[in-house]
Amino acid sequence: MNFTRWSARLPGTQRRAAARTDRGSVPAARGECGPGPGTWPDEDGADGPAAPALEELSVRQLLGQLPALAALVYGPEHRVAYVNDAYATAFGPRPVGAPAAKALPELDELGLLPLMDQVLRSGKPRTVKSRKAQGGGSYTVTCTPVELPARGEAGGGVLVFAADVTDHAEAAERLRASERRHRETAVTLQRSLLPQELEQPDDLRVAVTYQPGGTDAAVGGDWYDVITLGAGRTALVIGDVMGRGVRAAAVMGQLRTAVRAYARLDLPPHEVLQLLDGLAAEIDASQIATCVYAVHDPNEGLLVYASAGHLPLLVRHADGSVHRAADPTGPPLGTGGWLHTSGTIALPPGATAVLYTDGLVERRGEDIDEGVAALERALSGAAGTPQVVCDRLIRSLGVTAEHDDDVAVLVLQHPARTGPDAELFHNAALDLLGGVEAAPRARAFASGVLASWRFPVELRDLGVLAASELVANSLQHGTPPMRLRLRRTDRRLIIEVTDGDDHLPRRRRAEPGDESGRGISIVATIASSWGSRRTPGGGKAVWCEFALPG
Repeated sequence: MNFTRWSARLPGTQRRAAARTDRGSVPAARGECGPGPGTWPDEDGADGPAAPALEELSVRQLLGQLPALAALVYGPEHRVAYVNDAYATAFGPRPVGAPAAKALPELDELGLLPLMDQVLRSGKPRTVKSRKAQGGGSYTVTCTPVELPARGEAGGGVLVFAADVTDHAEAAERLRASERRHRETAVTLQRSLLPQELEQPDDLRVAVTYQPGGTDAAVGGDWYDVITLGAGRTALVIGDVMGRGVRAAAVMGQLRTAVRAYARLDLPPHEVLQLLDGLAAEIDASQIATCVYAVHDPNEGLLVYASAGHLPLLVRHADGSVHRAADPTGPPLGTGGWLHTSGTIALPPGATAVLYTDGLVERRGEDIDEGVAALERALSGAAGTPQVVCDRLIRSLGVTAEHDDDVAVLVLQHPARTGPDAELFHNAALDLLGGVEAAPRARAFASGVLASWRFPVELRDLGVLAASELVANSLQHGTPPMRLRLRRTDRRLIIEVTDGDDHLPRRRRAEPGDESGRGISIVATIASSWGSRRTPGGGKAVWCEFALPG
C-alpha cells in the first residue's frame, strides 16, 4: 500500500512545505546569494548537507517513529490498514483487514467509533480531548479523513492520531480535587456560621432557604439571621459579603456575630448599620458587604428597616399586591463616611415579607431591576406557608443546583389569626396621666386585664407586681407621656411601660438603708427576662416577660 500520496494530507504538512518554499525563495527575491543546489545553511551560516525532499520520506517510517499513537482504517466498517509501533506498544498488535469494532476495542472504549463515522461522512477532521481508556491512560485523539482513490468512493479512510495526555489529565484531576476540597471547606465553614435553627417569634412565621453556588462556583458570603429582641419584637437580617471562598465566609461569620451583639442593644436599624459599617472596615478594608436590618413590632404592625447597599425587601399583602420598600438605602458596609437612616413599611396581618440576596435575581446579560421585577411577579402568586413561598420563589426564578451564585431567601409572615387561635393573642393599654393615683390605677388595670385573660392566680399576682414596679419607676424617673401596655401571646405575657425620658434604667445593688432602687431588681428577679430601649420619637420603653405555663 502506497502511503506517500497521503503525506500531503497530514496535519501541518502543507504549512511546512509552504514554509520551506518561502525560505528558499526569499534570497532570490532580494537578490541575495542563497545556499547552493543540494545544500542547506547550518546555524552558523555554513552550507550543510542537502535537505531531504518530503516525497522521498516513507510515511510508514514517519508514523512508526512517532511517540504518539497512530492507526489507519478504511471503509465504512473502519477496517484496520495500519497501526504504528506506539499503538502496538500501548494496546498490542492488530490484524490488518479486521473491522475496528472487533480489532480495535479500545477505540470503542474511548467512544470514537461514532466520531469516525461522522468524519468519514463529512470529510472533516474531529478532535476529542482527554478521553480515558480502561487501562488508565488518557488520550487526546484527532480523527482525520484520508482519501483512497484506488478503493472507490466508499473506500475512504480515517487516520486516528492519539496523544497520550495521562500526566496532564492526572494533574488536572488533582487540581479539581484540590478545588473540591477547598469548596467543601468553604461550604462547611459557611453552613457552620449560619444559624443551625431559626428562632421562631410568637407573632411571626419564618422560613429560610440557603443554597450555595454550583460545583463550578466558589462559595460566597451570604448570611441571614432571626433575633428575638424581647417585648414581642423581632430583628431580621440578611446580607452578602462581596467575595468568594473561605475568606468571604470568615468575614461573614464575624459580621453575623457582630449583628447579634448590636441587636441586643436594641438600637434602631440605622444605628446598627452604622456600627457594622465601622466594624466591616476594621475586619478587612478590601472586603465590603451589603446588608438589610429590619425590626418587626407587633404592636405597630410595621417593619422598621435600614439598608446598606442591599436589594429592596418586598411585602406581599393578603390581596396579592406586592410593595417594594423604598429608600433609605446607603452604600455597602465598609465604605465609611455615610450616615444611614431608617425607613418603615407596613406588615399587617396576612402579609408576607421577603428578604433575599442578589443570587436570586441577578443574571448575566440582564439588568438586575428586571430580576427584582420577576421576583415581584413570582411573589404575587406565591401563597402558603413561609417554606412553601421560599420553594416557589426559588423555582420561579430558575435557581437550580448548578446556579452560579449563592442564594439566600428569608420569608416572614404576619399571620391573620381567627377563631380559637386569635384568643391566644391580646393587647391592652392604659395611658398614665401622672400623680399619686397613677400607680393604683395601673395596678387595678393590670389585675382586671390579667383576670380577664384567665391567667393562674400566681402568674396574675406576679404580673400585677411587675406592672406596679415599672410604673413606679417611670413616675419617679420619667416624664410624660406615659403608657402601660399588656400583651399576651400563645407563649408569654409581656408588660411594657413607655415614657418621654430617654435615660435607660439599669439594675443596681441597693444598700440596706436605701428607700429606692429596688424596683428593677424586683422585676429582674420575678420575670423571665427584662430590658429597655429608646423609642424612635424620643423617650424609652422598659419591658419584662413571663413565660406562660404549658
